[in-house]
Amino acid sequence: MKKTRYILFFLFVFLIGIPVIYNLPPVQERVGWRAAELLARFKYALSPPEETIFVPREKDIWATPMVSPQTLSPVPRSITGTKIPSTEQPGLPLIPTVTTKPIPTSIQLDGFQHEYQTWNNCGPATLGIALSFWGWEGDQRPIAAFTKPNSRDKNVMPYELAAYVEVETELELVYRVAGETELLKRLLAAGFPVIIEKGFEGRDFDGWMGHYILVTGYSDREQTITFQDSYYGPDQDLDYADLESYWRAFNFTYLVVYPLERQDEVATILASQFDEEYNNHYAAQKASDEIYVLTGRDQFFAWFNRGTNLVRLQDYDGAAAAYDEAFAIYPDIPAKERPWRMMWYQTGPYWAYYYTGRYQDVIKLTTTTLNAMSEPVLEESYYWRALAREGLGDTKSAIKDLRSALKFHPGFKPALTQLKQPGSAP
Repeated sequence: MKKTRYILFFLFVFLIGIPVIYNLPPVQERVGWRAAELLARFKYALSPPEETIFVPREKDIWATPMVSPQTLSPVPRSITGTKIPSTEQPGLPLIPTVTTKPIPTSIQLDGFQHEYQTWNNCGPATLGIALSFWGWEGDQRPIAAFTKPNSRDKNVMPYELAAYVEVETELELVYRVAGETELLKRLLAAGFPVIIEKGFEGRDFDGWMGHYILVTGYSDREQTITFQDSYYGPDQDLDYADLESYWRAFNFTYLVVYPLERQDEVATILASQFDEEYNNHYAAQKASDEIYVLTGRDQFFAWFNRGTNLVRLQDYDGAAAAYDEAFAIYPDIPAKERPWRMMWYQTGPYWAYYYTGRYQDVIKLTTTTLNAMSEPVLEESYYWRALAREGLGDTKSAIKDLRSALKFHPGFKPALTQLKQPGSAP
């Protein structure tokens, strides 16, 4: 009898201890991703996410936004890069000012400390590699703790990487969109490696996803860039043409880390693009121009980028119309090529549909996004669904979603702020 009690006691401790041990960070780094991968393969085999189609509905005529764009900003404007007075006048053609100084036909920067990423950690790992170029001594762990307290979080936004540099280092960072290969080359020639966010279709998993890389060189003769990849390893190569296509998926986003004393050099190279407002207008025009010369998945990305850039310009009606066009194209993309993880990384449609009163579309899109995940851990999707549900008067469900956002991202400021708003959520 006594032996039986001991057995039951140890069995109880064992069963209780397994979840505790499993959730320890070292165990998650080594084992957690394998379990998550198996779970994802099982779920996606039963319900292929690429077959799920989001169809926008017509605007709810009676619905109006609960708050104005000026009082709700999940993307802090103070960390999107230095803003300088614009010299551009309304109505002028959006032509980038470029430096005419010749540059070498090839460049290969060195002096990096490469690091392989841990689970879901390409953003922090890539930023760590970039910082090491400037003498920073550290690794991806503090960056991940700052940007994504939950290791299961699938994505780190560019503004979150920018915030880490601003708050935790003595370096500066400029974050812009509408990047181009020629601009990358000029930055590299001046000694500035460049982080970009791009599409990624790897050998070890199914389907399209997003990925950060650090561009550290180029060769005009080979028509390739060289980059440091936290997943595949150092000194990888990519053709200029493939770079263009994969980079388009993320609005040609780029981030440049630099010491404050070299800011004038960065500003000179970026020229008009250093001005954030000009950059947004230029990006919107670039996406519009691409729409009419591209087809298939690339055209989907061009429409999506137009929507994203109009959101940045607070033209929410125009943005919503652009996203509608993108989602209309999506079913025509071959199933295996569909970027079904798109909403893991970008939230522009939530902004556009919410601020045009299309709360049902926000709810439908966020729910579709969360349901397609093996682990529904996107704090941004819960947050925007909460706003939409509150807009429709469903405060109880809104509170539940805000708490889910905080569960998956402790301290997520937009959710904390919304919970504190009078009459919104206690």
